[in-house]
Amino acid sequence: MASDKVRPEWFTIVNPNAGNGKGKKDWNRIAGLFENKGIPVVPKFTEKKLQAIEFARDAIGDGFRKIIAVGGDGTLNEVINGIFSQEYCPGKDISVGMIPVGTGNDWGRMFGIPLVYEAAVDVIKQNKLLLHDIGVLTYHNGSEQNKRYFINIAGLGFEALVVRKTNRQKDRGRSNQTIYFFNLLTSLIAYKKTNVALEIDGRQYSAKIFSINVGNGRYCGGGMRQTPEALPDDGLLDITVIREMGRIEIIKNLKILYDGTILSHPKVDGYRSKNLKVTSEAILYAEADGESLGHTPVEFSIIPAAVNVVYGMKIIP
Repeated sequence: MASDKVRPEWFTIVNPNAGNGKGKKDWNRIAGLFENKGIPVVPKFTEKKLQAIEFARDAIGDGFRKIIAVGGDGTLNEVINGIFSQEYCPGKDISVGMIPVGTGNDWGRMFGIPLVYEAAVDVIKQNKLLLHDIGVLTYHNGSEQNKRYFINIAGLGFEALVVRKTNRQKDRGRSNQTIYFFNLLTSLIAYKKTNVALEIDGRQYSAKIFSINVGNGRYCGGGMRQTPEALPDDGLLDITVIREMGRIEIIKNLKILYDGTILSHPKVDGYRSKNLKVTSEAILYAEADGESLGHTPVEFSIIPAAVNVVYGMKIIP
């Protein structure tokens, strides 16, 4: 039964494995900073993947309306999925903060969320809020259809393959930017471009593609800017389609994945829409906020002005 009383504390979901164990190692220090700043928190530690979804959902039922994710982009993604899989209150009644201890921390780059704990806690204390859109990815596992919410960026194709490899190593306790970049390069050898059919807000296209990225945010993969003009509160998804490119051409153009000029390449198409459907000749794997999911056929949609997020000093206008 849901509580009628709204709790004043921040329910704080801590992923002890985030950042190769930094979540556990650094928690006492982070907790001390919350106490010093007069921020009341109720911490709870995850013990397995997807548990933050359950914790966030149950916390809202217990009357919490403010949630902090202490972890990486995956932990934040689970919190968002907990918020949007409950029926106790609308998402826009919830505020979400972030203390980044993961390896990528891509969502926080766009919002000036510092990696220094003291400064990140100051951001929570200041409690500046923005009403953030949330993406919805409907995908398949075999014949079964599933749904995942995302706050930052979701992808299909090459990027999702790299994420899949990296997450397998992360599950074995190996995770850093060097491993991600190594997986990026080795995946180029085996990856095959795929014919896809796209439907963007009802308009149909077909192409042989290298990858598709769909974003509310601008950064993924530890700093790559694959949707470099995305806005988190415009009610639209930014879509970047990288069409067929050879391996050498991809390697030569790795720079534009990071410097924000990817949309200037003649084999890259950019769109902005509320809905995207993708079917493919061969299976294309999907990922959302760096979490490996299922495969095509998929559909992306958006919930505008969906949840409040606490942001720092460098918010993009």
